[in-house]
Amino acid sequence: MTLDHPDDFDGWREAARELIGAGVPPMSVVWQVAGDDGELFGSEGVLPPGGGGKPMFSVPKSFIDLAKAAVCHSDPQRFALLYALLWKLKGNRRALEDRADPLVDRLEQLAKEVRRDAHKMHAFVRFREVPEEGGTRFVAFFEPDHHIVRREAGFFVRRFASMRWSILTPELTIHWDPAVETLTEGPGANRADAPKGDPLEETWRTYYASIFNPARLKTKAMLKEMPKKYWRNMPETSLVGPLIAGARARELEMIERSVASEGAKAAASAERALEPGDNLRASWEALMAEARSCTRCDLYKCGTQTVFGEGPLDARILFVGEQPGDQEDLAGRPFVGPAGQLFDAALEKAGIDRTQTYVTNAVKHFKFVLRGKKRIHSKPDTAEIDACRWWQEQERALIRPPLTVALGATAARSLTGKTLTISRAREGPLTLADGSECWVTVHPSFLLRIPEADRRAEERARFVEDLQRIKARSEELAG
Repeated sequence: MTLDHPDDFDGWREAARELIGAGVPPMSVVWQVAGDDGELFGSEGVLPPGGGGKPMFSVPKSFIDLAKAAVCHSDPQRFALLYALLWKLKGNRRALEDRADPLVDRLEQLAKEVRRDAHKMHAFVRFREVPEEGGTRFVAFFEPDHHIVRREAGFFVRRFASMRWSILTPELTIHWDPAVETLTEGPGANRADAPKGDPLEETWRTYYASIFNPARLKTKAMLKEMPKKYWRNMPETSLVGPLIAGARARELEMIERSVASEGAKAAASAERALEPGDNLRASWEALMAEARSCTRCDLYKCGTQTVFGEGPLDARILFVGEQPGDQEDLAGRPFVGPAGQLFDAALEKAGIDRTQTYVTNAVKHFKFVLRGKKRIHSKPDTAEIDACRWWQEQERALIRPPLTVALGATAARSLTGKTLTISRAREGPLTLADGSECWVTVHPSFLLRIPEADRRAEERARFVEDLQRIKARSEELAG
């Protein structure tokens, strides 16, 4: 059987249906991809009657998920292995549950390696700005280990929906044009086809240099997580060698300088400076400075300024709201307007000290429509939420709160990547990608908009109850 592409899941599924329906055993099938060299004596065969193109039995959804990932692996046996497992499922629908089966184990391993490759693509793709007719295009070069580019294109469309971008890989290129909301493909490219750098890269280098902590350097772990093959496409990696080489010297220099000039007490302070706190502050300030010049979506054209998060960087609770309102936009601080005042009052009733929490928004710029001289709040759309999500993720990555609270649907979308129903989601905690807990409740502005006094009081009391549960859970997590 010849498939159109190396990641042709639909083609494999259609062919597998026909083969299973016709009773063709795995050993009688040779799988290949168009353009590849085929078997020495292989040729396209003729299916015996009996298939008719109709599925003959159902398979567990977990098999579909496994197959969609495994077909993207570079292992030339992947199609045959999947068909062999499908053949087993025909006789035993629970065959996939047998973890001792070498076939199941091998396919699970293939799928795992594909997902790991996808994770690295999400993390290590670095776009560089290229002027072109009609605007700007952001171009990146990436070398995946497996055939994951089509599979992961949707991630970049969701994340960078308002940007015109291209991702070049040796196998194929993909291009996104937000004007027509179209994703197109092209032939493969090489590294020389990608731009080498742009002015933003100096900002990246400054940012990564500021977050580097010589006292916490674990070179082996770093190389395992970020193999050297990806370094050539990442501006910050030019710093890695010098920073590693000078790490121990920097550490000793800081301590010795303090001992010589200010005595043992200052030396202890210097040692504490090597802990995450000081680098954390520098990293956060670098992040905030970068956010002030953010143009990831058009909202930067509307608001007065970027409204970044605020609060202690060791906060155990991190609140995420929707976006700054009119007064927050003018003040440059989150939750200082009417909704913020209601929020403060509810926190006080729940026994939560706001100064011990970190408060930020899913979207950092004020979106509004003008009605006369008034700027009326306008809800951010999905593309704007996703474009701004990077900042919220970086804030959380620095602070690492054990408990994050989504105030409203926009915040929940930003944190989970999904559209959630608040009434259902507020019933209990969710688990975020980093393993921490996420609690969902309403946004304080929702409480301000309830016209009926009785219902307004009822909902405010419920909001306070949510905050009390969050406080209790935070204390429980703290031990």
